[in-house]
Amino acid sequence: MLTKLSQLLAQGRFVSPVPAVVVHPTTDIILQSCIQAHQHHIITPILVGPKYKIEKAATDANLDISGFTLVDAEHSHDAVEIAAKMVREQQADFIIKGSVHTDELMGVLIDKTQNLRTERRMSHVWLMESPTYHKLLTLTDCALNVVPDLLTKKDILQNAIDFAHALDIEQPKVAILAAVEEVKPQMQSTIDAAALCKMADRGQITGALLDGPLAFDNAISQQSADIKHIHSPVTGDVDILLVPDLEAGNMLGKQLIYLGEAKAAGIVMGSKVPIVLTSRSDDELDRLYSIALGAYVAQKRKQA
Repeated sequence: MLTKLSQLLAQGRFVSPVPAVVVHPTTDIILQSCIQAHQHHIITPILVGPKYKIEKAATDANLDISGFTLVDAEHSHDAVEIAAKMVREQQADFIIKGSVHTDELMGVLIDKTQNLRTERRMSHVWLMESPTYHKLLTLTDCALNVVPDLLTKKDILQNAIDFAHALDIEQPKVAILAAVEEVKPQMQSTIDAAALCKMADRGQITGALLDGPLAFDNAISQQSADIKHIHSPVTGDVDILLVPDLEAGNMLGKQLIYLGEAKAAGIVMGSKVPIVLTSRSDDELDRLYSIALGAYVAQKRKQA
């Protein structure tokens, strides 16, 4: 079981480098990340995009990509189409977002004709390592589903549970977040939280221990839960935080990173292969962690 993100980079973590298709990598930042991941024996990069732009970015930054496969694509949309085809043909085990907008990338990948969808909605998981929390913490969904309804939250949650299982957490503890701990009809997030817990009781959500609604303080802190007389098997020891919507999750995640000095790695689940979505503002190490996380989950799936 992973206890630190740095363990993703440990020697011997990967049986062999995982083939990864990198979509439209036309900046030195993403090329440098691919080189680093290759040097750590994590991935074998396949670069897909306008050949002249990729080569110019590498030359301008004095980066050596001569050992990588480079597939020419006329533009970013074409690059996404080629990447999807390579995954379908099992030439690559996961996808890494380069200099292409998330909306454009995901717009192609969620199309049913690409045959990359599963029975569930795709969603983003953000794995956090906080210096003030005793284990790795997963936030979801902070990047894809803007205002998820109950059934979408069910998919988001099951994706996160499957993700936790890939990290060898047999029964992850889930806190379904809201602003309060009580079910209040005027607060939809509390109603959804209660419904999700009952769905788990009925076997509609499997593989985890759920509780909610819970506020962030009593989800994370057992002391806070005790003060509020909340008796729960997950408080103070959660593995997964399910946020009520994208805005709440995005702000919470960035607060942990920028104010709480957390390290982070994020991928998309619910697809037939992991998809690494990195932000332009991610630092070099977080970008490398995200690539390693995508490779790790891809390797786990092939071994299953």
